[in-house]
Amino acid sequence: MGRTVCEAVEEAEDMVLAARADPALGTALDEGLERGDVMVDFSTPDAVLDNVRGCLVAGVHAVVGTTGFDVEALRRTAGRDAGGPRVFVAPNFAIGAVLMMEMAQHVTRHMPECEIIELHHEGKRDAPSGTARRTAELIRGAGGSVHEPIHSVRLPGLVAHHEVIFGGEGQTLSIRHDSMDRRSFMPGVLLAVRKVAALPEPFTVGLERLL
Repeated sequence: MGRTVCEAVEEAEDMVLAARADPALGTALDEGLERGDVMVDFSTPDAVLDNVRGCLVAGVHAVVGTTGFDVEALRRTAGRDAGGPRVFVAPNFAIGAVLMMEMAQHVTRHMPECEIIELHHEGKRDAPSGTARRTAELIRGAGGSVHEPIHSVRLPGLVAHHEVIFGGEGQTLSIRHDSMDRRSFMPGVLLAVRKVAALPEPFTVGLERLL
């Protein structure tokens, strides 16, 4: 994901890639924070909190796509400084996945019983995915009932796939989103990079807040 984000930024006419923070390449985060306005984090759950703290100290906005960490801990880290750097978090940057969540909230008002299945590549560390957890949170917030557990599949050949299956008397309704390539996340990432500095709150969750 990090390499794909760097490629997308380099291709964008209104952006300049300040630095790549990649331990495998021997580059550190603080090298980029000295030159950048926005950090995009697709790291690991155990690194993201420290990465964002470094951004806040440096006065750099943060766009976070890492999943599997304590979001509330990050919210506390972001603080309440109305004039400080902004932190934006999205469990999924694919616009189609966000539309899936929006549609699921509408459906659950009429068919409240559902199950969620998420399928990812074998290297994904967290299960269920951040997208599946966010979808369940939004459905419950709309009055629906998500049956547990959320079903997680990890197999080679997959990228990111989510399905919400609603059940009613004599019928089912399925809403599914498939990302077949990591490029599917890039329009959402670039949208967040462009808009993060203007967010009204220090901490914001969900790409739907930007659409």
